[in-house]
Amino acid sequence: MEPFIVSARKYRPETFEDVVGQGAITKTLENAIKSNHLAQALLFTGPRGVGKTTCARILAKKINHESGDYDPDEDFAFNIFELDAASNNGVDQIRSIVDQVRIPPQVGNYKIYIIDEVHMLSNAAFNAFLKTLEEPPAHAIFILATTEKHKIIPTILSRCQIFDFKRITVSAMREHLKRISIKEGILAEEDALQIIAQKADGALRDSLSIFDRVVSFSGKYLTVAAVTENLNVLDRDTYFIVTELLLENNIPQLLVDYDLIMSKGFDGQHFVSGLASHFRDLMVGKDERTIPLLEVGENTKAKYLEQSKKVDLPFLRQAIEIANQADFNYRSSRNQRLLIELTLMQLASITSDGEKKNEVKYIIPAVQLEHITVANPSPSSLPTSLEVKEEKKEVKTVVQETSPQVQENSTTYEHFENTENRTTPEGYQQEKKQEVPLELPTPAISTSLEEKRKALLDKSKKKISGFSIQGIEEKNTHIAQQKYKKAAHHQLPEEAFTQEQLSLVWAKYVDQLKEKGQLILASIINADQPVLKGTTVMLRFPNKSMKEDLEKSQGQILEYLKRELNNYLIDFEIAVDKSITKKYVYTDQDKFTKLVEKNPAIDLLRRTFDLDF
Repeated sequence: MEPFIVSARKYRPETFEDVVGQGAITKTLENAIKSNHLAQALLFTGPRGVGKTTCARILAKKINHESGDYDPDEDFAFNIFELDAASNNGVDQIRSIVDQVRIPPQVGNYKIYIIDEVHMLSNAAFNAFLKTLEEPPAHAIFILATTEKHKIIPTILSRCQIFDFKRITVSAMREHLKRISIKEGILAEEDALQIIAQKADGALRDSLSIFDRVVSFSGKYLTVAAVTENLNVLDRDTYFIVTELLLENNIPQLLVDYDLIMSKGFDGQHFVSGLASHFRDLMVGKDERTIPLLEVGENTKAKYLEQSKKVDLPFLRQAIEIANQADFNYRSSRNQRLLIELTLMQLASITSDGEKKNEVKYIIPAVQLEHITVANPSPSSLPTSLEVKEEKKEVKTVVQETSPQVQENSTTYEHFENTENRTTPEGYQQEKKQEVPLELPTPAISTSLEEKRKALLDKSKKKISGFSIQGIEEKNTHIAQQKYKKAAHHQLPEEAFTQEQLSLVWAKYVDQLKEKGQLILASIINADQPVLKGTTVMLRFPNKSMKEDLEKSQGQILEYLKRELNNYLIDFEIAVDKSITKKYVYTDQDKFTKLVEKNPAIDLLRRTFDLDF
């Protein structure tokens, strides 16, 4: 059995032509070698896994090849010295290199010293390296590589020619993975490779590591389902389905689907940030000039272009704003699930026909959603990614047994695992079908759906439109009944009280707040003395912030005043009056200074009798 070699090592570039995504740097280095303009100290900096060490090794071999007539297979191993500064960061290792530099090469014209992770060197090692780096022998070239350029001292940076390696684009990484798949005989979907490239976050080495892991999981057939399950990422089809439900104002189904997403172990912030990115891609797809900004496969791009025709720009702008706000508030929220659910309800209410549809926080009333039937699969019976295609036909059969209305308003498992555009060999499908036994739904399910359908139809027959004449009459009747009930209600106490009694109760409540540790609310209440006008308590504050803080707690304050004063007609009238000056706490020194300003003789009295102020 031959030992396994990871793809990052097996397909490491041997020439500059094989380097992915760094064309500007490789071209510069090739021209510098040909024109003999190569600096004697180079610094390669950039993110991890973008080709810094690889380019250093290729340069080390190529510069000696160009300097004479040598065998193309010659690797000049005796001329290339690599030092890992992460584990050899002391001054002794650098002094050893300085001693070796003076010895000319045995083969070729140059000795190349590659120092990886150079930012890990100590200050003493940097200082010992300065003079040699500035004036090395003619046969020595130093190549330094680092991911953290800011940690290198400026005196080193000024002696090096710096090359900034950029992150590798998703499209370039996807094409590289496609070439490797062909060489390895792996049948890979383009969208699956796209997900791997996006997950790598610009690092080619990371993408190859992820590729090896997913291939070990799925074998010779690399599908989107296998990649999403192994990497625990949400499929783009999920966001397409969620957007369709948002446009249909189907809040119940949205909440059920989000519960299904949570049951699969996905993070809520990952979901909402992905949803915001999906809205961004839909906005990009609405203009032909920005379509190239979609870094997705051709099949997925076609889906974006199709769905972008169903949405308008005002919806997308408002949806992105709501989703981004939820993403921002997620970490500080105590009930994170509720935050995402409220966000979904607000998004689904953007296109509603209500009078408040332009308000960001508007949510469609539950009464308007009673006619919607929801498909509610239990998490214990969720289909896995390998079962989806086999279960599609059975699920469709169950839905066809119900009425057309239930079919229209229901959402089956199929919408969550859309695999229509995926091409998988028939043999692979048969193999999966044999491995995963299927259980057909019992007839009791259809009977239960039929009973619910009848109950729903009976309920919808009694429903009255709020804009019809009958609906207006029903509303007026209901208001009149409520007034009658209110008038017939037992009368609550309404004892009279004075300004002095109010001030005493007010001060008592402030003391209670201080004992409970609610010092901020106590200071706000104590900022102004209440003025009684009938049964209305008048309060004035110097700024809007204090007014809003008090309004948040006015319920508990009114409850206390009504109970203590035995009058349930008490109400607040809170206003902002900038002419009101704040109350300040003065020190003894401040008080003495104020007295001296009014009567300078007080200071003379203090000095005469040698008193403290």
